[in-house]
Amino acid sequence: MEAELVLEDASANPFLARFYQDRARYALPTQLFFLFQRVHQLRELAQRDLFRQQTVCDFLLEKDPIFAALTLGDDELKLYQQIYANIAPQVAAPDLVILLEARPGALMERIERRGVAMELTITENYLAELCRRYTSFFYQYNAAPLLIVNTENINPVDHDGDFDLLLDRMAQMRGRREHFNRAA
Repeated sequence: MEAELVLEDASANPFLARFYQDRARYALPTQLFFLFQRVHQLRELAQRDLFRQQTVCDFLLEKDPIFAALTLGDDELKLYQQIYANIAPQVAAPDLVILLEARPGALMERIERRGVAMELTITENYLAELCRRYTSFFYQYNAAPLLIVNTENINPVDHDGDFDLLLDRMAQMRGRREHFNRAA
C-alpha cells in the first residue's frame, strides 16, 4: 500500500510482563507507558510531511481508555483520566477505522498459538469483557468511517487473498459504517 506504518511497540513497555504477573500492582504504569508512547507517536506523525500519501496505525488513541477502565482501580482510573485529558493531542480524524473482531474463544486460541509466555495468563473472561467494551465503544463511535471485520473466517495477515478481499471491501465502502463478514 506504500503507506507509512505506525505500530504500538509493546516490547518497549518495561511494565508489561510484570502486569501479566500482578495486574493490580502494574496496571497503572503499564497503561501510562502505552498512553505516553501513543501520544508521542501521534505528535511525531503530526509534525511530519502533511502531504504524505497514507499512514496506517495499529491503534486508535480514543480507545486507550477502554483498557484503563478495565484494568485500573477507581482512584487510579481517575488519575489516568486526568492525565489523558491533559496530554491527549488533538488529532485529525482518521480516513477509516478498521475494527477486527473475533469471539473470545477464537482470541484465546490465537493467544495460545502465538505462545507468548506472558500472554498465556490472559483469561477468556477478561477477553469477553474487553470485547464487550469494544463493542460498546464502537457502537457509539462516529468520528470516522468504520469498517467492522469479523476475523473468524478471514486472515489478512497470513493470507494474501484475504488481504486483497479486505482492500476490495475498503474500496467499496459507501457508508460511514459497514460490516465485512465472509462465510466459512
